[in-house]
Amino acid sequence: MVMSRSFIATPPGATMKEQLNDRGMSQKEFAARMDMSEKHISRLINGDVQLTPETAVRLEMVLGVPAKFWNNLEAIYREKMIKAEAENAMDADAEMAKQFPYSEMAKFGWVPETRVAKEKVVYLRKYFEVVELSLLGNQQITRIACRRLATTEKSDLALMAWAQKAKIIARDIQTEPINIKGLIATIPELRKMTVLKPKEFCPQIKKCLADCGIALVFLPHLKGSFLQGASFMGGKKIVLGLTARGKDADKFWFSLFHELAHIVLGHVGQPDGTSDEDEKAADKWSGNTLIAVEDFERFRQGRDYSEKSVIRFAKEQGIAPGIVVGRMQMDGMIKYSMLNHLKEKYEIAISL
Repeated sequence: MVMSRSFIATPPGATMKEQLNDRGMSQKEFAARMDMSEKHISRLINGDVQLTPETAVRLEMVLGVPAKFWNNLEAIYREKMIKAEAENAMDADAEMAKQFPYSEMAKFGWVPETRVAKEKVVYLRKYFEVVELSLLGNQQITRIACRRLATTEKSDLALMAWAQKAKIIARDIQTEPINIKGLIATIPELRKMTVLKPKEFCPQIKKCLADCGIALVFLPHLKGSFLQGASFMGGKKIVLGLTARGKDADKFWFSLFHELAHIVLGHVGQPDGTSDEDEKAADKWSGNTLIAVEDFERFRQGRDYSEKSVIRFAKEQGIAPGIVVGRMQMDGMIKYSMLNHLKEKYEIAISL
């Protein structure tokens, strides 16, 4: 028997059992008369197997109740069971839908605007391309490598919503086959772009990555996601998404290279997503690729953290001064309130 708020689905086996009780007939004897195994009869009575037209004819012979009656009971049972299960799934999904930043998603045009709970569930199911939202817990669907500042249940759902939009947009981005060796060879060129303006480096980065089988997508930040970037498989290409959150040059480039690290280090597409160790490894790779360890240590040992010194060092490295400032702040060499004027603010066109 399957129950929901509005439906009770009772299998034909319940009526069958009543008939046996009225006759004082055991299931063992009944199985023999039906020429079926006791196990099958038990499953039939419990509603675990479907009552077929052939079985209905046998029931008419053994119990004297028309086959049409049994077929009708089976049809009613299956219909109510589907409705009951659908209602239970809808109720569960309605609770889950409350955790998504739906209004913000609607503001961006990702889903239709609505305040009706059931409509939200339907729109979210279509958005995520799943029959039930509970399936989003399936690791085959949500294997994502990402850089976040914090993790909560709500932030996980916001991340899924953001990543799904990136995946949808990436479908229309033409890329070459995935080429990790080609990506590694391209890293020095990408690093040189840190001194360019967004309108110059954005199209160049997109092309370089597309040539390596990577679709780059810029999306707005979803509140509560604590997300800065993510990378994951999208069909036969890798999707690399970055948020417009934290538009300082150092944050942008560190986030980009962090996601490139996940790709280069083989973290993308792992069955269980990324571990804390993977995230630390990506952080290290990103920082050391932007500024080599030995070069930064030499700069540190110089003990000259003036603006002039920072600009000179950045020029020697061929990178934006803001990246040097960000690294110095993160390593505690200077306060987070110092030299921020050297961090260029980026305005990057986002995809909706």
